[in-house]
Amino acid sequence: MMEQYLSIKEAHPDSLLFYRMGDFYELFFNDAEIASNALDIALTKRGKHGGEDIPMCGVPVHAADNYLQKLIRKGHRVAVAEQTESPAEAKKRGYKAVVAREVVRLVTPGTITEDSLLDARSHNFLLALARAGKDYAMAWLDISTGEFFAAATSPEELAAQIARLHPGEILVSDKWLDEDNFSELINDWGKALTPLPSVRFESQNGEKRLKSLFNVATLDAFGAFNRAELAAAGALVDYVELTQKGKFPLIKAPVKMAASDVMSIDAATRRNLELTRTMTGERSGSLLATIDRTVTGSGGRRLAADLSSPLTDPSQIINRLDMVSFFASDHGRREQLREILRRCPDTERALSRLMLDRGGPRDLAVIRDGLGETANIRAGMAASGLDSLPAGLAEASEQLGYHAELVELLRNALAPDVPLLPRDGGFIAQGFRADLDELRTLRDESRRHIANLQAAYAQEVDVPSLKIKHNNVLGYFIEITPRFVDKMTENFIHRQTMANAVRYSTVALGELEDKISRAADRALALEITLFEELVQKVKEAGTAILSAAEAIARIDVAVSHAELAIEQSYCRPVVDDSLSFDIAGGRHPVVEAALKAGAEADFVANDCCLNEAQRLWLLTGPNMAGKSTFLRQNALIAILAQMGAFVPADSAHIGIVDRLFSRVGAADDLARGRSTFMVEMVETASILNQAGPRALVILDEIGRGTATYDGLSIAWATVENLHDVNQCRALFATHYHELTTLASNLNALQNHSMRVREWKGDVIFLHEVGEGSADRSYGIQVAKLAGLPKAVIKRAETVLTALEEKDQGSAAMRLANDLPLFSTVIAETATQEKNMVPSELEERIKAINVDDLSPRDALHLLYEFKEIMDK
Repeated sequence: MMEQYLSIKEAHPDSLLFYRMGDFYELFFNDAEIASNALDIALTKRGKHGGEDIPMCGVPVHAADNYLQKLIRKGHRVAVAEQTESPAEAKKRGYKAVVAREVVRLVTPGTITEDSLLDARSHNFLLALARAGKDYAMAWLDISTGEFFAAATSPEELAAQIARLHPGEILVSDKWLDEDNFSELINDWGKALTPLPSVRFESQNGEKRLKSLFNVATLDAFGAFNRAELAAAGALVDYVELTQKGKFPLIKAPVKMAASDVMSIDAATRRNLELTRTMTGERSGSLLATIDRTVTGSGGRRLAADLSSPLTDPSQIINRLDMVSFFASDHGRREQLREILRRCPDTERALSRLMLDRGGPRDLAVIRDGLGETANIRAGMAASGLDSLPAGLAEASEQLGYHAELVELLRNALAPDVPLLPRDGGFIAQGFRADLDELRTLRDESRRHIANLQAAYAQEVDVPSLKIKHNNVLGYFIEITPRFVDKMTENFIHRQTMANAVRYSTVALGELEDKISRAADRALALEITLFEELVQKVKEAGTAILSAAEAIARIDVAVSHAELAIEQSYCRPVVDDSLSFDIAGGRHPVVEAALKAGAEADFVANDCCLNEAQRLWLLTGPNMAGKSTFLRQNALIAILAQMGAFVPADSAHIGIVDRLFSRVGAADDLARGRSTFMVEMVETASILNQAGPRALVILDEIGRGTATYDGLSIAWATVENLHDVNQCRALFATHYHELTTLASNLNALQNHSMRVREWKGDVIFLHEVGEGSADRSYGIQVAKLAGLPKAVIKRAETVLTALEEKDQGSAAMRLANDLPLFSTVIAETATQEKNMVPSELEERIKAINVDDLSPRDALHLLYEFKEIMDK
């Protein structure tokens, strides 16, 4: 057995080997030690190798998915070796023959299909990166849904594109690992990278693989793919075949995409805006969680994909907006469809499992139930006539297809409650096949005969406690307690004696057992045959099933957007090819939802108008006044509009944004040796090097992480570059009030500020944006609100007054020399704040009449004070 294990392991050195032994998957040697730590399970030993104990651990087959999930999340790959014959078949080759085993699949982060291992509302993309000459490309595939794409790219765009897809696994040539150009990629995505030999990324081989997979002589019908795209797509197909051991899910024809088809959003911007995950990595609190009203798994995945890839073609965006408007205008239709959609299970992933021969009866039931609702969805949309549907919904209605024959077959074939695995049996409905019903009747009648036989034997030997039992070793047997042995006649054949029981058999019982076993085995075998026939019918309709699932997802997203728009009073945006960005009454969707959930104050809406005359807003004002919220909300409104959703505003006119950049907030990156300021500068450099006239740039507090004059200089130069070189639409928030003077020289720059009101020494934030610049930052007031000690606040006010003098250098020097005064102020204020009883020293000082003191008395007092202090 160990020879067999080591032979299989040698072929899969990079994977943990799940070696099937009966009802367990066992791991040995180093694999066992790794799995034991990763899964927190006991490490044992079995046998010896080279004179040393062999470490071993194992997991039950029925619970393997749970353990696989933990291993995959920790970055491990798993090779699953199954028994490919029964022990009885193995014994035919010899008494000591080992049961044949072989690896039936490789489980990797990008190729999993089990529901328990996947997030139902997120795609799990397998991504391949390739290079041919100077051209770069990427191809990505979701093996659980069959979606397949390819696109040309560049080294500069790789980071943004990978962040958009957030793949579970990335295939790269092993040669890339030694190239400095891809050190950032390795740092960011190291755990997800799977290096492969460069031969797997050859474009000619890739083209052959694709032609073979889709059974075509040419790929022209799918698009004009360059060599790099063919290499990436071919590597994907090759890897799927490798990991699935020759089996293929139903993969859609590859869709060629251009980088310009979607809004480019780099990784830093996605992180700053918390599109699909918050800064802490949670879905809750993200934009996606806030806007998601989908009710199907495929709809949730489609929504997440749309949010990650806003469109740049106005006609496609308008098409989506028309679909949302259709449902937003009819509450009854919307509610009816949402109720139908709630009944739609995840047919995409069920089909994928069936195509890979990894599915079961429940997956057939999912196909039955999902396709069964397509007619209801079509009827729900066409209540007022098919011609009235927007183009997108009319197309979706056609995509739903007509599946009455397959649905009827599955309804007749499947029982109401079906098991997870075919081997469990009982999933074919009564009445579907007469021969199966006969076998089941024979099996069940025979079991009733067992009960009758038990009663007859108990009466025959006058042993009321006599039982007929069954186990896997003896089969059916008669069991009595030892004290009744003398009553057993010669008709009862002795089988086994134990301390508390004696077991027998009879000729009649043996014949009945054989009849039951043959009937049960034949019934199960026939059920499995029928299951395979049903699966084949589903596979033949696979393309139509995927098309219907895609239509359901698109309809669910449109209904979701409509539900959100009505619920939160969102408006339909105007999206065109202009350079306009005119938002009236804009709101931050996540903050507004949080305020409503907490029953707090209403969100304060604000306008934002960026056009040729004022494409750059310089925003000043205090912290806590809402600058960052205002910046982010406008970026989010642009994303929502271009993904085809209504937006949180009274009105919105948005000219297509091709690139979105946001640098709001910062954190250090210790792993790469970067300070907070360095991270800020790297992100700013990326913006200034890439933003063009159609970009939307959101910048907050550039230059605040270094010395005042250095920071001011950097911020000053950045504003000028955005205005003169990038010439993009931008919002630039700053505390450097000196920058407001740039408005006199930069004709497309306009000053705006966050409005505040002072009342009795306190500052009240109005959260409103108005024209003009702020004359103060109100930092000390904010510090006061944060709870800084009064002594610190008082001293800060003193320092601020001095520093605001013209000669700041001399003011700072004077303040530095005045530190004893600072100590006195702190002591006085702290005493007053805490309402403390005057100390002995204070009482003594109060009793002194300074005018009556002689020099000698003053010296004595100093010694007295010193003694008091030393107590």
